[in-house]
Amino acid sequence: MMDLTEIFHRFLPDVNPGEIKSFGNGNINDTYLITDEPGNKRWLLQRINHKVFPRIAVLQKNVDIVSRKMAEKLQGDPDAARKYLYFYPVADMPERNYTEADGNYWRLCRFIDDSMSLSEVTPQTAHSAGEAFGRFEEILSDIPEGELGETIENFHNMSFRLWELQQAVEKDAAGRLASVRHLVDELQRRAEEMTVQERLYREGKLPKRTIHCDTKVDNILFSRKGGVLCVVDWDTVMPGFILSDVGDFIRTGVCSTAEDEPDTTKISVKKDVYKAFVEGYLSTARFLTPLEKSLIAYGGRMMTYMQAVRFLTDYINGDTITK
Repeated sequence: MMDLTEIFHRFLPDVNPGEIKSFGNGNINDTYLITDEPGNKRWLLQRINHKVFPRIAVLQKNVDIVSRKMAEKLQGDPDAARKYLYFYPVADMPERNYTEADGNYWRLCRFIDDSMSLSEVTPQTAHSAGEAFGRFEEILSDIPEGELGETIENFHNMSFRLWELQQAVEKDAAGRLASVRHLVDELQRRAEEMTVQERLYREGKLPKRTIHCDTKVDNILFSRKGGVLCVVDWDTVMPGFILSDVGDFIRTGVCSTAEDEPDTTKISVKKDVYKAFVEGYLSTARFLTPLEKSLIAYGGRMMTYMQAVRFLTDYINGDTITK
């Protein structure tokens, strides 16, 4: 790996780092906290995992568009700098906000001081998360369809995920199909019901929006003094249906257990968390159509179903992605 100071200087050549240390517990990108010599300013230097995100130029164009839109909409807010992510341009290539070094891709982001993330989803936290994701989508709701690209192709495309499952069934590469045939049949029986959003889009009834695609509570920064600061982790921001965003939070935040819990008797729905999230979300996502609002609960079912399709596909293929 290249010297991190040298990479940092590609963005801010006149700043001398005093300390560089690993930061956070993310399992996709490598992140480093850089503090200047006086100890007054901090930044996050990040290596983008191009195996997960091979479309680096698309990804970084997306985050630039989102960052500019956030800055525009937050003009006049005295605390605006702490409410969105800012990625520094390369010093000698100001049109680019990432650099390549030895086959790796790097970017530099402004560090947001006095912030923290949470992992426990209480009704109060869920309400704040709903407000945060709804506000995020509201701010970005006037980005025209087609301006952003897919950072991961077909990421939340249900029809594509079902096609992948069918391909896995036909190949049965690991010889596991017989043991899960009943699960395949059950998922395939629900396929038409679970692709409603794509049918409605083709009929011109359901719009595509700019969505986050990873709406977990730990992708929100909270102020240490109280309240929400901003939504973070923009690598999956791309066009999609709002059902994906509300549904993914419902899937992860409303369930009483982790998604890999083997004992189904322990699994239940935390209704108070669900209600709080939806109330928070609807209070800020003022752009929604009546049809979108009516499909919020369906979004939770749809995203849970999609995860089941993805995991079963991988199991039939021989655990090529998960373990």
